This record gives sequence, C-alpha cells and structure tokens, in this order.
Amino acid sequence: MELKTDFSLKAFNTFKVEAAAARYVRFDSENEIVDFLGRNPLDGGRRLVLGGGSNVLFVDDFNGTVLHPLLKGIQVVKSGRQHIWIRAMAGENWDDLVAFAVDNGWGGIENLSLIPGSVGASAVQNIGAYGVEVKDLIDTVEAISIHSPEKIRFTPNDCRFGYRSSKFKGRWAGQFIITAVVFKLNRKADFVLAYPGVKSAVERLGPVTVETVRQAIVSIRQRKLPDPALIGNAGSFFKNPVIDGRALDGMLKLDPDLPHYPQGDGSYKLAAGWLIERCGWKGRGMGRAAVHDRQALVLVNLGGATGLEILELSEQVSGAVQAMFGIELDREVLVVP
Repeated sequence: MELKTDFSLKAFNTFKVEAAAARYVRFDSENEIVDFLGRNPLDGGRRLVLGGGSNVLFVDDFNGTVLHPLLKGIQVVKSGRQHIWIRAMAGENWDDLVAFAVDNGWGGIENLSLIPGSVGASAVQNIGAYGVEVKDLIDTVEAISIHSPEKIRFTPNDCRFGYRSSKFKGRWAGQFIITAVVFKLNRKADFVLAYPGVKSAVERLGPVTVETVRQAIVSIRQRKLPDPALIGNAGSFFKNPVIDGRALDGMLKLDPDLPHYPQGDGSYKLAAGWLIERCGWKGRGMGRAAVHDRQALVLVNLGGATGLEILELSEQVSGAVQAMFGIELDREVLVVP
C-alpha cells in the first residue's frame, strides 16, 4: 500500500490534465483495502475510486481521498462444457484481459478489444462497443464496502446495468471499491458481427474466429480513434442519445439522412458523433482542446489543456447540438470538480 499527500494525478488520467489529490492511496491487495478502511473511516469527506483514469476529467484539484485499487491477477474459477468463468482483478488492464481470453479461444469478449481502462471500471461503466456490452458477460462483481468494510458479491441484477451506467456510477458512487469481476465466456463463440463495417473487416482477414474478430476491431479502433498514449483523450465523451419514435419522425422531417438504430423497445439510438459533425464541430478546437478530426465523439487535449478548457469545449459542442436538433447530449465521461 502507498499513501501520498498533494499527489499529482496527471499520469493517472488519459486526458493528461494537471490535477492533484489531497490524499492518494494505492492498494495492491484486498487485505490492504480492508486494513486501511478499518483504520481510516471514510464516512466523511470527499472520496473517489479511480480505475484506469480513461473515463474521467479533472477540472480542478481533488480536495479529498483518491482510492486506487491496482490488484492484479487472472484465473479460471469454473469450467463447463459450454462456458468458462474467469476471475480478473480490478487493476488488470482491460485489453490484456480480452487478449488473454482470445489467446485461449474463449468467445464473447472479442468485440470489446482495445477499450482503454481497467477491469474494475468496466463494471462501473458497463463498457460496450460494436454490438456487445460487458453486462452480458459479467457473472459476479466483487467489492469491498467503504463503510463496513466487508467483502460483498453482486449479481448483474444487483448492479442495475444500463447504457454506459450502473449503480456503481450512480447511487453507489464512492460507496464500494470493486476488487474483482468474474466473467462468463463461451467455449464456442457466438459472433456478433452486425455492427456496420465489422463483418467485412473480419472477412478480409480470413475465417471468422475470435482472433480475426479481435484483429478487425483493433484495426477499426486504431483507424478511427486517437491513441491516449499519444494524445490526451477519454474516448467517447458523450453518450449516443436515445429517443422515441415520435421524436424520430420529427427529426427525420428536418434531416432525412439522420442515422438511427431501433433498440427493440420502440426507441431509437442516434449517433452523437454524426450530430456533432453535422453542427460543424468535427476537427474544430478551442485553444488547447479540440474535437477529434476523425471521430467527433472524441474530445482531445492538444497539449497543456486544463480540464476546465475541455469541459468548456464540451459545453459548446452540446449546446450546438441542442440548438440545431433539440437533443441534449449526456456526458459519458465523469467530470470531477
């Protein structure tokens, strides 16, 4: 365990913005978490559980305690004829877990290749891409209560997963430290290739396997999205909005080219990136922050931008979409004031 005060968080957020935590605590084991919380009650004061820092925007120094679980390890905990269950610790890199599963020929997770962040954060955010959401792979989420502290296991129903959301991101925010996630994967993959461009990209690589699907997804993401190691960003800054059929009819009268995707419950998902691009923001910047020139959903730090500059850019972008389409964009990124 490591405890620091006035600790820089620049290396722990993929936007690469300057921010400091009044107190920072790094954990390498569950026992360290239990021991620390037992001796340092956190019922009062601000606290933030930090994962890979790939979905957070600091707009100021954090006057509280940052809890950073870096627990490592991946193991098979159960094996059946059709499925296999793997337990990954919260501090494991998400894409390393995907690579581990694919290397072993286990299916279900390959469409989520190259998503930045940690395993623990995947359950908080209910990460998803190319027709797959992690909620459909999660068997159990293991966590430690901030208040007890005690170890608790949650089912997917407990977590109330939604579109890029969970109770860990809402009502339970700051109440638990996720320590591990158990995933239920398939021994024989059931491929999800309906997302535009995925099937053709896979077929160009050869027979459809978990390996070729992963290769195709990695190639698509590398072509469309900036690498956080090279330019500061947090991936998709906004969620894709969901509207009802009546609202869609009205929007199609204004713009018949509007992309829309039925959700099976009478609602339709819109492409936020398309809306932003239609408003003329793709590739545009404000000072040291900009909308990415290949994917308008992504805001980037051109170098030296503050969190406040990036936030102000996001508000200009969402305001433009509101003015043109009457659609309010919700942030996918967590803004930490």
